[in-house]
Amino acid sequence: MPTGISLHVGLNSVDPDRYGGWDGTLVACENDARDMARLARAAGFEDTVVLTREGTADRVVTELRAAAERLAAGDILLFTYSGHGGQVPDVTGPDDEPDRRDETLVLYDRQFLDDEVHQEFLRFDDGVRIFTLFDCCHSGTSIEIPGVTDVTGRYLPEPKQIELYERDREFYDDLQRTIAKDAAAASDGQGPPVILISACQDNQTAADGPVNGAFTEALLGVWGDGAFRGDYRTFHRAIQRRLPPTQSPNLHTTGTPSTAYLGQRPFTV
Repeated sequence: MPTGISLHVGLNSVDPDRYGGWDGTLVACENDARDMARLARAAGFEDTVVLTREGTADRVVTELRAAAERLAAGDILLFTYSGHGGQVPDVTGPDDEPDRRDETLVLYDRQFLDDEVHQEFLRFDDGVRIFTLFDCCHSGTSIEIPGVTDVTGRYLPEPKQIELYERDREFYDDLQRTIAKDAAAASDGQGPPVILISACQDNQTAADGPVNGAFTEALLGVWGDGAFRGDYRTFHRAIQRRLPPTQSPNLHTTGTPSTAYLGQRPFTV
């Protein structure tokens, strides 16, 4: 029988000492992580929840690498993140990022590049299914979701992005170049099949909320405590319909998921 491991990261704030005095306070991200872990347990996953102060780059890497050691072909990793999103300039060229920006997960101690996420996924056996759900955004301002007031956009503010990048430019530029070099030297394989459903497009914002983030709230509503019976594309479209055009969830794949994987019911172990 296949094994399912899930990792759920939720940050209601970041370390202001590492982000130039900005603490990025949010309301619902820890709730999102707990609720996604509850969903995962019910679906048969072994879950780990990492909240706020524990949500460091080292901790996330440690958990992903532990999962990579255990999972084999036919198994599945579920990785969910709820918190701020950011961007840094991409120095590896337009073939990597056409908009010349690397998206980031704003972890407790530093920004975690999307290239780093991909690098960790390459450690998994090519036959491991990976399903990721990111409830964050990359730029913009607060948006209003019908029926929810005083929401906050889950983004690292543009002036702070620029300030932090200028402060840490050498670190992020070297990290991007190292990852690109390692990827070029890696095996010919494309890596494991990855399905990502994210809270919004790269140029949009994702809203926080009083209980759950807008995306996570919509996802949980569609899932209906397991009543949902469609495949990944149907799941994505159903979530889209619950959100306004200003926050349009994206479905993205890498590693060429098979028709059989895409046709499965989400969260199938």
